[in-house]
Amino acid sequence: MNKKTSQKMPSMQDLIDYLNQQSSAVDKKTIAKRFKIKGDDRKELKNMLRELKSSGIIEQKEGGKKNRLHIAGKLSEYEQIEITGIDSMGDLIARPLDWKSRQQIPQIIITKNKINPPAGVGDVVQARLKCIKKLIYEGEIIRRITSHGNQMVGVYENNKVYSVDRRLKQAFHLIDVPKNVQNKDIILVEIPMIRSREPVAKFIQKIGSSLDPFAATLIAIYMHHLPVMFFKQTEKEVQNLTVPSIDKNRIDLRKIPFVTIDGADAKDFDDAVWAEKDNSKENAGGYHIMVAIADVSWYVRCETAVDSDAKLRGNSTYFPDRVLPMLPFELSNGVCSLKPHEDRAALVCEIWINKSGIKTKHKFVRALIRSERRLTYPEVEEAIQGRTPIVGLEEEIETLKNVYLLLKKQRKKRGVIEIDVPEQQVELTKEGKIKSIHPRQMLSSMHLIEELMILANVSAAETLEEKHMPTMYRVHDRPSEEKLKTLNNFLKSIKAIKKPFTEQAEPKDFNLVLEKARTSEKCFAINEFVLRSQSQACYSSQNIGHFGLALLKYAHFTSPIRRYSDLMVHRALVDALKLGDGGLSNESISHFDNTAKHISQTERQSAAAEQDAVDRYIASYLKNKENKTFKVRISSITNFGLFVRLESFGADGFIPMRYLGGDYYDYNEQAQVLEGRSTGKKFQVGETIFAVLKEVSPITGGLLFKPK
Repeated sequence: MNKKTSQKMPSMQDLIDYLNQQSSAVDKKTIAKRFKIKGDDRKELKNMLRELKSSGIIEQKEGGKKNRLHIAGKLSEYEQIEITGIDSMGDLIARPLDWKSRQQIPQIIITKNKINPPAGVGDVVQARLKCIKKLIYEGEIIRRITSHGNQMVGVYENNKVYSVDRRLKQAFHLIDVPKNVQNKDIILVEIPMIRSREPVAKFIQKIGSSLDPFAATLIAIYMHHLPVMFFKQTEKEVQNLTVPSIDKNRIDLRKIPFVTIDGADAKDFDDAVWAEKDNSKENAGGYHIMVAIADVSWYVRCETAVDSDAKLRGNSTYFPDRVLPMLPFELSNGVCSLKPHEDRAALVCEIWINKSGIKTKHKFVRALIRSERRLTYPEVEEAIQGRTPIVGLEEEIETLKNVYLLLKKQRKKRGVIEIDVPEQQVELTKEGKIKSIHPRQMLSSMHLIEELMILANVSAAETLEEKHMPTMYRVHDRPSEEKLKTLNNFLKSIKAIKKPFTEQAEPKDFNLVLEKARTSEKCFAINEFVLRSQSQACYSSQNIGHFGLALLKYAHFTSPIRRYSDLMVHRALVDALKLGDGGLSNESISHFDNTAKHISQTERQSAAAEQDAVDRYIASYLKNKENKTFKVRISSITNFGLFVRLESFGADGFIPMRYLGGDYYDYNEQAQVLEGRSTGKKFQVGETIFAVLKEVSPITGGLLFKPK
């Protein structure tokens, strides 16, 4: 650049400052005019802008004119955004709807939300944005584009849309039916907020067909607004991933014969275990344990697109026919899956327990491991029970068994609440037909892995607290006074307790009642009511302990492939122990409380979607069994009918009051009893009765019974 040109031309910083001041992208002609660049100097300007683009400082505006440029990662004054959560002050927070930049995704705080009805989490809106500091914007909502609040999933039938939600029985007239929509199709529609004589719906999207054998999962995904596709930038970021090498922060543990133990149908393996006898004199009879967890923090860095995608999902969601993963396949089933005989990056928790099963010390290391064998719960169970040994691993399995027996004793001594409410498992064929419905079997091999994971989770919480690091605790509060009152009233009505529970009750106190109930005909009801009395576990940056597990400090560390909480714990450990790259960013630390609320919500969202899908699969299976008699158990009672459980299938149904006969029934809420005034006939929670299956709706998952 000659002297004459350098006097005329702006510096690189001048160009950056100018573009930073613009509320929208500008073209080269506008930039040249601003700096009075003419003639041959335009070529020099073009070269300067090309250099800024190649360095990632500026970007070309997507979808705009060819040469419109803006600062990379900067939002325009008007953008379409998606509301993703609520911050600690009660303000809505949002993200750009389609973020393609390589830069960190900015956060948007909604300061004005005056549309009617107000926008809420999940809504997509047009907003006016104002940058208040780097990567932080204030947003004023101008109009709603789509809303989860007034969206509905329904089945199309002859110009009508019928909701898949059993609570909404109204039919809607579909406006402007697309040519590709046919009867029995599942569609997503918008219900206009303006009332009309005939309820109407506006077509948004075709989801699939209700005749599809996997329709139950499709309905659950869209009903609960679960993200399906990953950002385009995420897909780019997970290409060509490689396993890191040994260095000063990563030790070589590839000679340790780790094994993974999972379900037979598992595809991702994020934990591997190993144990040996501790031969040190000071710990005679004790054991040295290693729990290796996939080092997801190495691959998923804060504020990248893949991180934003993972945080948005919060967790993986598991359906009978598929998984909606938190991380893309290249991570969850690729470099982060601890496959046998392949080098994998891991964060390893080393633990020492004494002969009583009490943890004496622990430490965390970043390592490279190579799993020796992929084992399943059933085959490990066979080995533990002494029926069929696993050839080549006899000693290792025996050691793990002995470790488990010690930890099991400590669990019982600690007083973990042992509620027995069986979970039903639905198995499908490749064609989507139900192969079997059965209670999920809990094996000793499963409890073995569970206890090792709990041990590692406790170690993670203790380390982070000792290092004064931000911690994503898994907390479980004590039962509330109101819930204990309901439990006490019920237990008193069936004479199951002499002394009522107080807010000072410990987990072991609940176990005494549950233990006495095991041989009682009221066992089911007591377990149900104790379960309902408990608070809901969640994530928090503030530690209140885990009541159900009887633990003072607890954090999820062992499943970073499928839980964002665990990824945050990994990052905190990397920082606390100075283990290299992949730690927490200042930005992520500043939003710790908001993230805790968000991932607690996504966990509940996924659980509801999973249960809804199972209900619909079971209803579909029972469709050809209408008018048959089943043995059902009363699970709860209201003043409008009985909720019952078909235990052989794990399905929940309802008996409306009109099916109980000509008598008038009084509802005793405390005792959870309906009693007929004339006949004296009683229906009580926990009681089993015979009932006829009168109506089945596979689309809503609804089952209607009538007492026989």
